[in-house]
Amino acid sequence: MCCLFTTLVMLGPRAAIVVWWLLQPARWGLAFDTFIVPLIGFLILPWTTIVYVAVFPNGFDWIDIFWLGLAVAIDLMSWAGGTFGNRSRIPGRSAY
Repeated sequence: MCCLFTTLVMLGPRAAIVVWWLLQPARWGLAFDTFIVPLIGFLILPWTTIVYVAVFPNGFDWIDIFWLGLAVAIDLMSWAGGTFGNRSRIPGRSAY
């Protein structure tokens, strides 16, 4: 199990979503009513989707909201970091 977890961490959150969905489809069905919401989460907010599925079955407590907020922040930072890192590709824009 440790090797599987390490491999998924190295591959990223989208690989973890696919493997977790294949291993526990009932948990995903419990967390989401339709297929479109986890698909959007897979494409745009993968860390938030993973944390939501992890905390949903037990209900939301204050610590669960903290984890969801942290996951949203990580997803937003990954989008902002990609934008900041590629700013030199915009014509007329300097790298600094």
